[in-house]
Amino acid sequence: MGTGSRLLFHHCVTRTEGKCSVLYEQQTGLYAHKVFGVLEDCLPDLLADVYMDLAYRKQWDQYVKELYEKECNGETVVYWQVKYPFPMSNRDVSFPKYVYVRQRRELDFEGRKVHVIVSQSTSEPQIPEKSGVIRVKQYTQRLAIQRDGKRGSKVFMYYFDNPGGQIPSWVINWAAKNGVPNFLKDMVKACQNYRRT
Repeated sequence: MGTGSRLLFHHCVTRTEGKCSVLYEQQTGLYAHKVFGVLEDCLPDLLADVYMDLAYRKQWDQYVKELYEKECNGETVVYWQVKYPFPMSNRDVSFPKYVYVRQRRELDFEGRKVHVIVSQSTSEPQIPEKSGVIRVKQYTQRLAIQRDGKRGSKVFMYYFDNPGGQIPSWVINWAAKNGVPNFLKDMVKACQNYRRT
């Protein structure tokens, strides 16, 4: 996000899964999401495993069009094409592995184990842009997961992307009100159905 930009947080939804705030960046007019929540019956190790398992994500995430890893210049990059609703074009993103896939960190914070996963878009010439798909050039996600003291996980997520193109305001509103809470619900279901191999 731009240096010197003013940021305004607005509360967008409260559900049993947690609270989501929309972050409006005045300089660009784009939105980010800040989510705090508890995912019951989903322990942190399991939640982090489910989040990192790309093959499994293709099964449970209805928005995955294409998802794979590719070795590029000694670095593993993840390619992810996201389905967008008609009439918009799908979007794709590439991530370097060292800050995303299979590179989660387990930190000790005041005697508690915290899983931290950081994702950042990257430019990778070995994964060319596809016709009819808009390449997302600005994407970042920060995820921290710790035990809730019971049988679940406390989750903090910061998510920002610039999807490119012209996005109607109804889509942005839908994502703010439904997209993130629905993603959390899908994560809980995915954890319940996950079988480690």
